[in-house]
Amino acid sequence: MVDHPRARKLADRIQQIVAQMIDTRVKDPRLGFVTVTEVRVTGDLQHASVFYTVLGDEEARQGSAAALESAKGLIRSEVGKQTGVRLTPTLEFHLDAVPETAAHLDAALLEAARRDREVAALAAGAQHAGEADPYRKPAEDEDDEAEQA
Repeated sequence: MVDHPRARKLADRIQQIVAQMIDTRVKDPRLGFVTVTEVRVTGDLQHASVFYTVLGDEEARQGSAAALESAKGLIRSEVGKQTGVRLTPTLEFHLDAVPETAAHLDAALLEAARRDREVAALAAGAQHAGEADPYRKPAEDEDDEAEQA
């Protein structure tokens, strides 16, 4: 998807309109705490993908998805009125997986830090398997003979 400046401007405006509509005009009781995270518009300005997050459990996510789907026509007509484009883009609502991905990454980072602490604790009391300095060093006798010759 190419990032056209006009498409980016339209996406930003659609994000504002949709967020305002969800906050003020959509009065569906199934709608939870919804945050519009991003809007992507195709290069031909015909389709807009609206990404959103919902605060709550799986039931709140499903209820909010159903509420947004039922209010899609109202939101699209308001987008058409406020943007003034010749053809109003179709809207598709997608649940954004950013919070779940962030939680998964946080858990992975905590696990890595815990394992690093374990390895550091094991390394603190560890000793070398052989000599402390395993590299050969020339004997002092050989150095003296080399100097005399």
